[in-house]
Amino acid sequence: MKQSDLKYSCLIAVLYFGMNVNAQTTPKKDTLKEQKIEEVVMIGYGSQKKENVTGSIGLVSAKDLADKPNANPLNSVQGKLAGVNVVTSGTPGGSPRVDIRGVGSLSGNTVFIVDGMLTEDISFLNPQDIESMSVLKDPSSLAIFGAKAANGAVIIKTKSGKGKPVFNVNSYLGIKKVTNIPKMVNADQYVELYNEKLMNDNGSSAGSISRADFPADTDWFKEIFRTSIINSNDFSASGSLGKLNYYGSVGYLQDEGNLAAGQGINSGSGFNRFNTKLNLSYKITDNITIGDNFSYSKTRTDVANNPLLNARNSPPLFDPMNSATGSYQFFNGYSIANPRAQLDLYRSQIRQDRMLNNVFIDIKFLKDFTFRSSYTTDNYSPSQYEYTPAITYTPNATLSKLITRNVRNRNYVWDNTINWKKDFGNHNLELLAGFSRIRDSRSEDVFIAKNVAYDGTNASLNIFNGTDIFNYQDTAAEVPDGRPAATQDQQRIESFFGRINYGYAGKYLLNASVRRDASSQISTDRYKTFPAVSIGWVVSKEGFMSEQNVFDLLKLRASWGKLGNPRVKRDYSQIVTNIGGGAYYGNTGYPAGTVDRVIDPSIGWETTTGSDFGVEMAFLNNKLKVEGAYYNKESKDVVYGVNQATISGASNPYDYITNAYSFKNKGFEVSVNYNANLSESVKLGVYGNFTSLKNEITNVYQDSFLETGASLFGNSIVRLQAGQAVGSYYGYEVAGVFQTDAEAAASGQNGAKAGWFKFADLDGNGVIDTRDKTFLGSPIPKGTYGFGINLTVHSIDFGIDFQGVFGNKIYNYNREQRYGNESWDLDMYNNRWTGAGTSNTNSMITSNQSIILPSSFYVEDGSYFRIRNIQVGYNLPSSLAQSLSVKKLRIYLSAQNPLTIFKYNGFSPEIMNSDRVQMGIDNNIYPISAIYTMGMNLTF
Repeated sequence: MKQSDLKYSCLIAVLYFGMNVNAQTTPKKDTLKEQKIEEVVMIGYGSQKKENVTGSIGLVSAKDLADKPNANPLNSVQGKLAGVNVVTSGTPGGSPRVDIRGVGSLSGNTVFIVDGMLTEDISFLNPQDIESMSVLKDPSSLAIFGAKAANGAVIIKTKSGKGKPVFNVNSYLGIKKVTNIPKMVNADQYVELYNEKLMNDNGSSAGSISRADFPADTDWFKEIFRTSIINSNDFSASGSLGKLNYYGSVGYLQDEGNLAAGQGINSGSGFNRFNTKLNLSYKITDNITIGDNFSYSKTRTDVANNPLLNARNSPPLFDPMNSATGSYQFFNGYSIANPRAQLDLYRSQIRQDRMLNNVFIDIKFLKDFTFRSSYTTDNYSPSQYEYTPAITYTPNATLSKLITRNVRNRNYVWDNTINWKKDFGNHNLELLAGFSRIRDSRSEDVFIAKNVAYDGTNASLNIFNGTDIFNYQDTAAEVPDGRPAATQDQQRIESFFGRINYGYAGKYLLNASVRRDASSQISTDRYKTFPAVSIGWVVSKEGFMSEQNVFDLLKLRASWGKLGNPRVKRDYSQIVTNIGGGAYYGNTGYPAGTVDRVIDPSIGWETTTGSDFGVEMAFLNNKLKVEGAYYNKESKDVVYGVNQATISGASNPYDYITNAYSFKNKGFEVSVNYNANLSESVKLGVYGNFTSLKNEITNVYQDSFLETGASLFGNSIVRLQAGQAVGSYYGYEVAGVFQTDAEAAASGQNGAKAGWFKFADLDGNGVIDTRDKTFLGSPIPKGTYGFGINLTVHSIDFGIDFQGVFGNKIYNYNREQRYGNESWDLDMYNNRWTGAGTSNTNSMITSNQSIILPSSFYVEDGSYFRIRNIQVGYNLPSSLAQSLSVKKLRIYLSAQNPLTIFKYNGFSPEIMNSDRVQMGIDNNIYPISAIYTMGMNLTF
């Protein structure tokens, strides 16, 4: 074999085996340049050297995002930055929840500025296309974005090209597996508990069941889960062609998901994404540059009817399928859907094309001035269908039903700025003035039909193949299933803003900005002004520090800023209730309508004001860097529902929406980074960060409160009230278990008997009632942390990341949801009360609703410690790589979430609820998976 043939055979073999290829290589001569780039962070409408930044901004580089099996790049940030709490979603393609320095609002999400476009969803973005992320944490950094940044902002810069052509191929292949599956009782144990429950409830064994009548012993979690495949492949090219700089990429990601669909018609929970990226910039003259940043993605999300709660509740006595009929087994005597049938027979899919395009022009004039105009469009149209076949595996048979939703989003951002930058000796001055216009428009069509026959193809799911067709725009009578929800909306923001950056001799720094926003969402006081100021003192550049050898950098900074949020929950539409004979003319009654819902038409801005005091230090020739900060952020006039039971005759006295709440977030942050070349062939990097947080509701409209969130038999779990953290649980404090009937009778707890939970008499009046309810814990962690090590020895590199939270509580709503004969977890079997002295923690087995009232029994410790990622890589020696005509070839193995240590009685203590009021309630949450991958990084 010829040597050239051997080279290309090796290269083809590497690509054939589907390993990851990530272009991270940079020639040795460019190393210093890369290090300089890493010292620059993105700020609003510009960039700045990290040393001169006076606000609090966290930087995430491309290497922190590379080689991680995450569809959404934010999942790779978890544990990397102080003050940034990322709660990941186990759902394939799902977006995480990002809380920057606590809860800023109860509405809206963190905003992302991707090449000038503002969006709340970056699931379209390939992590390999990102050059850097700048996470703006303090209000002074955020205020320049005004009305969009109340929940924090992340500026994302995608990659660009320059110089000689560089090609990168990226691919990894991995498996996903659900871990920490809760242990449930088997069939023998279930029969024992079922019969025991009858005796506890009725005092007799009448209706007891026998194991001999139920030959099955089904583990429903094993039935619905599978080990799945995740695979990603992408290719990119970058460089220059004369005055044209370019970067282009194309990629494909496939995540099968862990729900074991396929026995019926369901498409499971998979996620597929095709994406392409093209960034161009062309220098027309020395003073004029034009460019285009283009992204296109096509995604398909399979939306399974999540069967996890029914899998937990289903008795192990039944097989998934009826062997006699070949159909799905009906649970006779149980009001629980067959989880296997629920997963197999429901089919839903979301398809979306998204095109984001940013065109810009930079014009330099009068030597020190730069004008930039940028226009970005973001067009995406998710189309979804939801199909449920004729149901025969539940007590009430239903007809097949198809719902289709077609959504159109047409958004744009037009930014115009003029920048003046001038140095006067030791004085450095930069002025920015700008105008921005934002429009977000959304429309939706919804259809519903019955008796649609599905033949295995999407084409058969045509709404017009069914009967009882109904469209939300129709004037025909509504179908019995109710009117489908559909919305149309347009939101506009127009803004003027300005900023001044001043520095003296690199020692004394000042940043001041102001932005005036006008929002179409506000009907009164539509215009709002958001100022901010921050200062910095680089102490290490002072003359009196010239002789010291400890600090390479010592900088003190302080900031204050204000920003607002107009995109909040509103209740403008007055609900009309129809009355059959509400109006009489003579003795004849005619249909009428009445408005019985009280609304607040003058809902105004939410505002957030915050301050930040920080210190930045560098030691050991900048190898060791330490940052610390104290932050205090207060949100006022937060819009949400509130209890106004004094409103007579209204249908919404317990959920009156207005500017009702104020709350604070305060705490400390510290981060440490150490990077050093221990020798020519040994490199070491160590990082760590810690954030403390105290959240407190400081004021509620008219000193009221709101009981909301998930509820069981009318008993809500969450209570929003002054003095407590957002999302705090509210119920009875369990003081043990009654050991005897005499003890129960003397307690003042109505109907109690031995084996019941003993609720604390907090008001001391000898009677247990709703006045004894209390706050049971908060879902907001008191502390979050992350740390890791990266080590390179010759051609081998090793990295490990750890992450965790503590001080938060989870409400195990899965465990509380009991209506009759649901199954039990193994902990309940092993630790239940069976007689005096047997247990003082778990109650007896019973169906009595007094046992399942909201209580501290269902509030569990949410603390956890996790190995977030482990990776081992091997870099092909440069001489061998060159012989294969490549610049770099790296093979690696990685494990994501291989180990999580926690006490919670569920799949995972990481509860991904986008609703911040219910952020700690585990109610049928899709579990987090461990992911094991192998891959390669190739540059040529």
